[in-house]
Amino acid sequence: MESLQHLASGFAVALTPINLMWCLVGCTLGTAIGVLPGLGPALTIALLLPITFKVEPTAAFILFAGIYYGAMYGGSTTSILLNTPGESATIVTALEGNKMARGGRAGAALATSAIGSFVAGTIGTLGIAFLAPVVVDIALKFGPADYFALMILAFVTVSAVLGSSAIRGISALFLGIWLGLIGIDLQTGQARFTFGVQELLDGVDVIIIAVGLFAVGETLYMASKRLSGGDEIIPLRGSLMMTKEEWSRSWKPWLRGTAIGFPIGAMPAGGSEIPTFLSYFMEKKFSRKPEEFGH
Repeated sequence: MESLQHLASGFAVALTPINLMWCLVGCTLGTAIGVLPGLGPALTIALLLPITFKVEPTAAFILFAGIYYGAMYGGSTTSILLNTPGESATIVTALEGNKMARGGRAGAALATSAIGSFVAGTIGTLGIAFLAPVVVDIALKFGPADYFALMILAFVTVSAVLGSSAIRGISALFLGIWLGLIGIDLQTGQARFTFGVQELLDGVDVIIIAVGLFAVGETLYMASKRLSGGDEIIPLRGSLMMTKEEWSRSWKPWLRGTAIGFPIGAMPAGGSEIPTFLSYFMEKKFSRKPEEFGH
C-alpha cells in the first residue's frame, strides 16, 4: 500500500505542466538526435548532461527519460526509410522495415514502430514500478551458468534468424564473436586480437559495426544507382495511419515483444539486442504468413 502511495505522489509531481513540458522537450530532442546514425540514447544523454545545471533535479530526470525514449524510437526512422540503423537495437527494424518502405508501406512501418514503442515502454515502466523487488531478486539469482545459457540461446537464435543458409548464419555469428573479443579482457587484463594496435585496446563498438555494415553499404548502393541513372530514393507514400488489418496483426507481437524484452532488459547487462532478435525469431515462427519475412 505504501508503494502505491509513493507511486501516486510521483505521478502527481510528474504530471504537472512544467514537468510535462520538459518531457516533451526531451522526447523531441531525443528523437531528433536518435535519427542520426551512431548516436544512441546513452551518447545523447551524455551530450546533454550540462542541461542539468539549469534544470531542477526532478525535471532533469524526466527530461532524460524523454530523451532516452525519443532516442530509442528515433533510430527506427532511419532504419525504415534509409536502411541505416540509428543504434544496435534497430538492426532488425532495418531488415524488415526498409523492405516495407520499398514496397510502399513506409507509413505503416513507422506507425507500428511508434505505437509498439509506446505500448512496450508503458508496460515496461509500469512493470518496473510494481514488480521492481521481484525483478531484482530474480536478476540477482542469475549466475555464470545462467548467463552462459542465455548467450547460447541468443547465438543460436541469431544464426537461425538471419538468412536462409545456416552455414552463412553461423559463419557470421563466429565473425561477430571474434570482433566482440577484440580488446582488453575484463577478467585478466590481457589484450586480445589487437595485433599491437593501441586503438583496438578499447574494442570494436557494435554501433560502429552496425553503421558500417548498413549505412556505408547503403550509401554506396544509392550512389551507384544514381550514377547509373536509377533513382532509389523511397517516397513516403500513403497514409501514416494503420489499417484495421494491420492493427489486428500488430497488437499480439507488441505484447509478445514486451514479454520478452522486459525480463531480459531488467537483467544486468541484458541489453536490447538479444530480445529484439528473440522477438523476431518468435514472430517468424508464429506468423501465419512466414513467407512475408525478408520481403
